[in-house]
Amino acid sequence: MAVSPPPSPARRRIGRATALTLSLTAAVFLTTPALAGGDPSGADNPEPVGQGVKPTVVLVHGAFADASGWNAVVERLQRRGYPVVAPPNLLRGVLGDAAYVASVLKSIEGPIVLAGHSYGGAVISQAAAGNDNVKALVYVSAFMPDVGENPAELSTKFTGSELGTALRPVPYTDGTTSGTDLYIQNDKFHSVFAADLPEAQTRVMAVEQRPVAQAGFAQNATAAAWKTIPSWFIVAKNDKAIAPDLERFEAKRAGSHTVEVDSSHVAMMSHPDLVADQIRKAAHATAEEAQ
Repeated sequence: MAVSPPPSPARRRIGRATALTLSLTAAVFLTTPALAGGDPSGADNPEPVGQGVKPTVVLVHGAFADASGWNAVVERLQRRGYPVVAPPNLLRGVLGDAAYVASVLKSIEGPIVLAGHSYGGAVISQAAAGNDNVKALVYVSAFMPDVGENPAELSTKFTGSELGTALRPVPYTDGTTSGTDLYIQNDKFHSVFAADLPEAQTRVMAVEQRPVAQAGFAQNATAAAWKTIPSWFIVAKNDKAIAPDLERFEAKRAGSHTVEVDSSHVAMMSHPDLVADQIRKAAHATAEEAQ
């Protein structure tokens, strides 16, 4: 019987390379949603909402932070198949910031669930006014001003906040205007803003914080969308940036669906499951009412 000679080293290398290429091609084919029949949104566990149309969830961050604070909530909502938008909040003033967010909302087709954290709550209350696509508002340890009120005024209404004594004013100019920015002092950032996060994490957050313009923080609201749009409110019981009693007052005044959580000011970071669940509840409740 004829015996074939063993393949040469070069042929063995070619064979291994071909096998590797085929394996990689198969992996790409099976994991690409359009080819494998998967959900192109990347949802691991999509859920029906209303008549199958999920609202777009818009997440607005507050002062001393940026949209990355919503990361864990975004991940949870995306796994459920929700489209999510987390625009930058300019932090220059309630009215201007709300006008910018309102322009983002107008670019979105279909129903919207709009959530705001902290100062972002004041922004969404203004931005949602007159937009029929916004079906629900979700406030996370947030300011929720009525017409004629502002975050600076509301922050003095109840005791429990330590933010005032923790602020560091810094003059600024952008070549056109000038004013004063407010930062949280780095050594107080952990205790006042995010006491239930690891200190190593909050040290980074402190040096990366985005300031709010002092004058803008005192701008009076000219609209209060929570008067006509159903709202949900997450009260952070251990909040030292906004007094928990102020959060309770706002939620009660608005008739919000309210839950309380043992959290610092950043409940969306330390309790992302609860926050994502409340947003999903808002989406389901408003979808059911629309049917």
